[in-house]
Amino acid sequence: MLDEVVEFAGDVLPGGCAAPPYSETAFLAELGDRLRSSRLRCALSRRELARRSGISERYIAQIEAGKGNVSIVLLLRLASAIHGSQPQAA
Repeated sequence: MLDEVVEFAGDVLPGGCAAPPYSETAFLAELGDRLRSSRLRCALSRRELARRSGISERYIAQIEAGKGNVSIVLLLRLASAIHGSQPQAA
């Protein structure tokens, strides 16, 4: 499960290749952008992601807008919901 979170968060996490954000606001905006792009890449609506993750559609919208201060546990639930929507490698 931790691998899913690391993969989901990508370069934003410490030790990644990208330069770290300079503020919490920038970090949350980047996280929101990554959540939205991951969701869209998997062709998931906010409603479907909410159903799969158990997180409200409204809160997912706030996270995607960079306004939700998301916990690690919620990141894990989002990553698991998105990861579960991707075709499994053979």
